[in-house]
Amino acid sequence: MGIIDIKNVDVDFYQKKKVVKAVKDVSLEIEKGDIYGVVGFSGAGKSTLVRTINLLQKPSAGDITVNGVEFIKNGKQVISNKKLQLERRKIGMIFQHFNLLNETTVLENVAFALKHARLSDEELEKRSLELLELVDLKDKADFYPVELSGGQQQRVAIARALANQPDILISDEATSALDPQNTQQILELLKKLNKTLGLTVVLITHEMDAVKKICTKVAVMEKGRVIERGSLRQIFLHPKKELTKKFVGGSLEAISTLNSLDIDRLSKNEAIYQLVYSIGNVTKSIIIELYRKIGAEASMLYGNVELLNDEPIGTLVVLIKGDSKTQEKAREFLEKQNVTITRLDEKGNVYD
Repeated sequence: MGIIDIKNVDVDFYQKKKVVKAVKDVSLEIEKGDIYGVVGFSGAGKSTLVRTINLLQKPSAGDITVNGVEFIKNGKQVISNKKLQLERRKIGMIFQHFNLLNETTVLENVAFALKHARLSDEELEKRSLELLELVDLKDKADFYPVELSGGQQQRVAIARALANQPDILISDEATSALDPQNTQQILELLKKLNKTLGLTVVLITHEMDAVKKICTKVAVMEKGRVIERGSLRQIFLHPKKELTKKFVGGSLEAISTLNSLDIDRLSKNEAIYQLVYSIGNVTKSIIIELYRKIGAEASMLYGNVELLNDEPIGTLVVLIKGDSKTQEKAREFLEKQNVTITRLDEKGNVYD
């Protein structure tokens, strides 16, 4: 049993006598120490699903157990409200909007989360400063939220979410409002907290780039259902569903590069592909081998190597020239090399 067990969960909303199924028969097992990504486009049901973990959203059916405590059985709450309040303190949560108290200092914002604790003023300040130090903001204790950058405000929100020493931290699109640099810093902080505190992190996002930087496992949602799940490596290198391929294909850097090249409309004998592969499995130059083996001429438009859960993964975007038969042979050759192939259009979007 995981630290979070969700079994056959439905969430129904009623609108004008019509039932809208936001979550449909979803089961997830999240183990202690996971950084578990739940990814999907807007409206996929991911935030609704994850809010059932602490019963901010009550499910219509299914079972939910957290930290070995049964919350929901057959769609009914079996934990008392008093006990639920105590269990919720073990589940921290951060959001896209930081929800800070603008009229109080950073230190007071963190201390606010400890208002139920029986601490003296001195102990309260000490604990709050320790939390700010954990997120590298101790020197901003007397500042007000408006004086901080977006990334710093999110760090305050994280410090506040950690006030009750939770076992689980839920991040609901927490980097969506941040620029790339602040996003990277927040993701690195979450990874650090996962390692140093043994914190289990549930990361809700629509950005695959965020998932591949820190997640150990991934679930992909579409129209209220989990359509694919597995280890990050499995999902990234061997996606099965079309939606998953869209998330994996067309990385932000590749899209940016293709847009900067301003490529004109491709001819019928040209196609752009994104190739993703494990450096450990592919040791030869793919482009040279393509030409040697099947005579396909390929030009590299973009290349990158990054760590995917500490494993080096290569990404190439290539333009392959040749008739339909040559294109088919090229794809077959690449698939035999354990390369994940995604066709892109001139702007880097996944080709429909």
